[in-house]
Amino acid sequence: MFSPSIKHLIEEKSGSFLIPASRIAFVEDDNPLYHAFLILTRVKYSKIPVLDKKSRVVGLISLAMITDKMLKTDKISIEPLDKLKVRDVMQTKFSKINFVQTTLETQLHLLIDNAFLPVVDDQDVFQGLLTRREWIKAFNYVVHTFDSHYTVTPKEKEVVNEK
Repeated sequence: MFSPSIKHLIEEKSGSFLIPASRIAFVEDDNPLYHAFLILTRVKYSKIPVLDKKSRVVGLISLAMITDKMLKTDKISIEPLDKLKVRDVMQTKFSKINFVQTTLETQLHLLIDNAFLPVVDDQDVFQGLLTRREWIKAFNYVVHTFDSHYTVTPKEKEVVNEK
């Protein structure tokens, strides 16, 4: 559990944690795989969200997932890029969060193993991404501003009565 003082400072910055959906590259699950290949190549992200027609996050896709489908025993083939859809290749087991329903501690624990977490609203509609980078920036803010917000005094030394 976070100390109340630390939690307060982090919550001051929590509004800036979210990278809004309007700034995030994504593909739809029924897009041809070549479309995802082009997007991932252009944006230079290692992994991006996959949305359905109702803007719900249904998966994640990476360049490595796509190139894995292109590799044959003795050559690289672009044929799968025309034949497969994003839904045929995407990762379907992943963590996502709702800010209202997720504690700061849970977010932090999930970001240990994930570079980013898709953020959804109560209808499961994609709102944006919470990134490990933004969390580290918030932590940096806390460690550099804590003393200007709070005074820390050492606990009184316990007196032990020796007989």
